[in-house]
Parts: sequence; C-alpha cells; structure tokens
Amino acid sequence: MNRLFEKMLSRRDDFPSLKQEINGYPLAYFDGPGGTQVPQSVINAVSDYYYTSNANFHGNFITSRRTDQVVEGTRKKIAAFLGADGPENISYGHNMTTLNFSLSRAFGSWLNPGDEIVITQLDHEANRGPWLALRENGIVVREVALLPDGLLDYNDFENKINEKTRLVAMGYSSNVTGTINNVPLVRKMTYKTGAMLLVDAVHYVPHFPLDVTALGVDFLLCSAYKFYGPHIGILYSNGENLNRLPTFNLRTQLQHAPYCIETGTLNHAAIAGVNAAIDYIETFGEGDSARSRMVSAMKEINRYEDAVYKNIFKKLKTIETLTIIGPSDIKVKKAPTISFDIAGINPSDVCNYLGEQGICAWNGHFYGIRPTEIFGYLEKGGLTRVGVSVYNTMEEVDRLIAAVTTLISGRQGPLRD
Repeated sequence: MNRLFEKMLSRRDDFPSLKQEINGYPLAYFDGPGGTQVPQSVINAVSDYYYTSNANFHGNFITSRRTDQVVEGTRKKIAAFLGADGPENISYGHNMTTLNFSLSRAFGSWLNPGDEIVITQLDHEANRGPWLALRENGIVVREVALLPDGLLDYNDFENKINEKTRLVAMGYSSNVTGTINNVPLVRKMTYKTGAMLLVDAVHYVPHFPLDVTALGVDFLLCSAYKFYGPHIGILYSNGENLNRLPTFNLRTQLQHAPYCIETGTLNHAAIAGVNAAIDYIETFGEGDSARSRMVSAMKEINRYEDAVYKNIFKKLKTIETLTIIGPSDIKVKKAPTISFDIAGINPSDVCNYLGEQGICAWNGHFYGIRPTEIFGYLEKGGLTRVGVSVYNTMEEVDRLIAAVTTLISGRQGPLRD
C-alpha cells in the first residue's frame, strides 16, 4: 500500500490547478463528484486541437480530416474504456442530462399510453426528470423506494417491474451517498419482462472498471468531466435499440446509431480532451492491450481512492454532532463519496468555512434532490459532500478533519501548524 501511495502522490503534479493557494493554504479539491480537475496532458490536447485541427468535420481538407480522426478515434477509445464492442456504440452529447432528455423524448414518441417506466428515489434528477415528464404522454412512471439505510428496496423493484414495463432507468452509484446499486440483479428482472435497461453511470465510471457488454445494459450514460476530461456527455447504446427509437435530429444527420442522437456540430476540442483523459487514466495500469491497461488502471485508482475515503469515513464517524448519510457500514462497497450533516450548522456555512481554508467541498442536494428530500435534509439546506479523486491525499484528509472539528468547536482560528 505504501508503494501505491507513493505512486499516486508522484502524479499529483500532473494537475496544474492544484498548485494554487487560497488564503495561504494549498488547494485541496474534494469535489470530484461535481467534476474532477484535469491533468496537463488534457489541457494540452484541447489546446493542440485549436492549433492544428480546428475545423468542422467531413470536409475535404487537412484540418477537417484531422477533426474526423479526433471524433472517430475518441469513439473507439471510449468504447475500449467502457468495454463496448466498438465505436458504433458511442454517441456524444453536450452533457448527460441533454442526452437523457433526447432519449426520453424519443421514447415518448415510441411508447404508447399505459406503457410503464420504472425509476428510483435514489437517482440524480437527470435520470428522473426526463422520464417523469413522459407522464404528460400517458406513460406510467413508477418509483422504486429508497430505504433508510441508503439502499434501494429490491423487493419493491421486483414488484414494480411487470409485463407493461418498457424501460427501467436507474443509477449505478449515487452521487449523494456513494451507494452502488445492484444493476446485475435488476438486469435479470428486466430480462423476465423484456424491458430495456438504462443506467446512469456518471458517478460510477470515475471510480471502477466497467464492462457494458458483460453488464448487458441497453443504454448507459456517463460524463467525461467526472473522469479528468472536459465537459462532454457520453452515451453507450447497443445500436439496435437506439435505431428503434425515433430520435429527433435534422435530416442532414446520419439516421443510424451512434450518430442519430447527435445534433449539430460537436465540441471537437473537448472530444480531443476526452481522448487524452482516457490516455492519462491508462498510464496508471499495466497490460498488453489498451483495454487491459484501462481495467488495471481503474482497479489501481479504486484501491487508492478507497483507502483515502475510508480514512475520511472513520474520522468523521467519531464526531458526535456529525451524521453521515447512507450506508453506515464501512465494509459496504461504495463510491468514495460522503455526504454529512452537522447539527446546528447550515451546509452552506460549512462549505464557506472550508473554502476559506482552501478546502473545496459542495453543499446542497447535488441534483440528487429526491434522496435529499427523503432523508429529510432538503428543507434544511441539504448536506455537505466530500469526494475522493486520484489526486487527493491523506494530508488533505487531516486538514479536512481538522477544519470540520474546529468549526464545530467554535474555534475558527488558523488551522496550519
């Protein structure tokens, strides 16, 4: 483990934004769940695109052809990263939310009144709102219950899925509690009725290796800015099902997967950055193929992040006036994300104070508005959330715990030694 820590610490300098100081404190960025910082190689890739390749695609000149190579080459790289069969399974979008609204609009035109969709109470609103909107079309949207321990009620899941269910939309991991949902179990349930399965993996992909083919999902969404890349939404689909949907686009667009859900000119420079982000992740792994190195890298990243996360979890649990939301057993496998409440202190005040110490954390509902509401914290200003990324350190954990402890004790003096 010491060797792993030394390896990760040596890579911290890859992130130029972390060299900043706030009020004399080095920046400690614990808002990976909201979006990670990017390494210099990603910044270079975006910049280089503008230097060498800036053009629209499908033209008969050199910069346009380079753009085609960037766009299609990155599809191939994303496919390898997610375990997809090939680039024909990968679509781009402005962000995950936009892609999901495009999917829901297409489903709304394809489904009939009385057809059913199942969502969950644990999900990010981007995987709830687009489907709830289809109630206006006569589609029945059922909601799977969230249990007090932060886990989904799988008995309720089984009861909600029936012969009328056409789609189940669920998250792989909660960006509020870190809970990892049992997607393989739900996939088995959907097979029994022929329902399609859509998975929001935005909060899962940055922390764990993924094999969409083995998982058997019909659609899976993620966001590159959560795994050290630019702001781009990504859709995996098994092309057959995407081709079944009446996606909305211009007649100038190719009318088949993966292009049929893409609208207008893409953000080519950001796509170049996504390519570089996956290349960067791959450097953490070992293996004789790009895919094996990617899987190895994600296992290594997860092993490190899990150790840092557990250190935060154990120390926060010792604070009497602090409540951690979600699964309380540290042995439960989770994404390295912790949301908590401090009795008598508004989450906004917590994050303001942490920010003065150069510690970046988020407050509110994190677009997980339904679970925050169910846990009873929405009207209280939400929660405070910290998340671990590959660049966070144990030293930063000590600073975080010291700052929280000092805030609670009312001693808001300097936290430096």
